[in-house]
Amino acid sequence: MTTVSPSDAVNASEPPSRPTPLHTAVREVEEFVSAGGWDQAPQLFALVSTADLLTRQPGLAGEGVDPDVMLTPVAQGQLPAEDLDVTLAGIVWPDTVAGCAVVQEIVVLPPAAEERLDSMTDDVAALRKAAAEHPHRREVRVVAAVMRNGSVACTLRIRGDKDQSDEVVDGPELMPNLTRALLGTLQP
Repeated sequence: MTTVSPSDAVNASEPPSRPTPLHTAVREVEEFVSAGGWDQAPQLFALVSTADLLTRQPGLAGEGVDPDVMLTPVAQGQLPAEDLDVTLAGIVWPDTVAGCAVVQEIVVLPPAAEERLDSMTDDVAALRKAAAEHPHRREVRVVAAVMRNGSVACTLRIRGDKDQSDEVVDGPELMPNLTRALLGTLQP
């Protein structure tokens, strides 16, 4: 799990009244990953045109690929939990990929707690441990997705506890640093 500063998690706006194909794909990815529970490694997904996918592989229509959906997420597997930015910088997608999405679990701390931790040490492992054990931490699953045309969509699932259920928040500007890194993977 990665720690994020509140400056990277911007206040959410309302989801679009009519979901875009990208927002629909993000929700599909989030539901797929959520079915596996919490404490998962980061995961990467290619977003491909469903029409193009079914043209290349018509047999997928009988295997659950919905021809009425514009984008189909294709799981690419897990990513290393450390240095996600470095990993993303090394990814280049072929032209057949219209967009991509990454799923990552993070820990969000209140600003005062983050400032205290930042002043304690430069040891990244110690900071992560302290953040994971902080009593006011919030565990969040982030799904960030981008398209070649620059469209962005994000969904956050804030982990609930025994007294409250998970909360889901949508908004294109929730994780600007992460979406910038993803857009970089789509550049030639």
